[in-house]
Amino acid sequence: MKKNVLLIVNPVSGAIDKREFIDATAYFAAKENLNLILYTTSGKEDVSNIRTLYDLHKPERVIVAGGDGTIKMVVDATEGQDVILGILPLGSSNGLAVDLDLMKSLDENLEIAFRNDYIELDSIIINDQKCLHLSDLGLNAKLIKNYEEGDLHGKWGYLLQAFVTLIDLEEPFEATITANNQTMECVARMIVIANSKKYGTGVVINPEGSMDDGKFELVILKNLDLIVFGKIITGNIPLNYDDVEIVSTDKASIKTNFPVSFQVDGEYCGDVKELIVSISSSKIKVAIP
Repeated sequence: MKKNVLLIVNPVSGAIDKREFIDATAYFAAKENLNLILYTTSGKEDVSNIRTLYDLHKPERVIVAGGDGTIKMVVDATEGQDVILGILPLGSSNGLAVDLDLMKSLDENLEIAFRNDYIELDSIIINDQKCLHLSDLGLNAKLIKNYEEGDLHGKWGYLLQAFVTLIDLEEPFEATITANNQTMECVARMIVIANSKKYGTGVVINPEGSMDDGKFELVILKNLDLIVFGKIITGNIPLNYDDVEIVSTDKASIKTNFPVSFQVDGEYCGDVKELIVSISSSKIKVAIP
């Protein structure tokens, strides 16, 4: 009896035609003597529909063709199930795939997604919302808000909004952080809640981060001038930068003196004054190189 594999495709992620990827995945599955079930997301009842398909077919793997948002949706739909996720990174935001070294050719990604071993990833719960990769308070979240509201998308839209965000730079915020049974107060431009090392641009924001160690890091950037923010957007956070502090923990609270822009895995989530953060007890199996 053939084993089942579920393919979840987000047709709009990354603004590219997915037919080539669907055809290649179907061919690969047939070659492996697997029964491929295709589900195309619509933005309506997707989590419920994927759960129904999972219960019906009990696939041993779920292949996700999309970006960070699609991966997170599939994680929500398969929570509590013993299933391996294979990733074909086709989103406008592929931060998780970048960190897992999955930005490869389609043929390589299919080999990994269908055949390779897996890592058991942590996830973070922030105010009851799941984070797989990176969230932050402050400057970068404001940039994402401006980008989402802007008319120009892609790399040039991102760079334009980075410039706009810096021109309209708000005052730094005061934060009270409780972690590891200690409370600290700081003035910050940005606080990153990091389950991994890199942003989707490839920028290393959390050099010591590991996605399967049962901890996350708070990366506190106290002063961000144009040069340093430019490095964060385009290159690498300077490791010797005096105004960066990193706290590793499995739970924390962050309170700010006024509402601050907040994003989760590249999606703007509004302005907040308090975050309760913890490592989830459940692990996520993802196929890796």
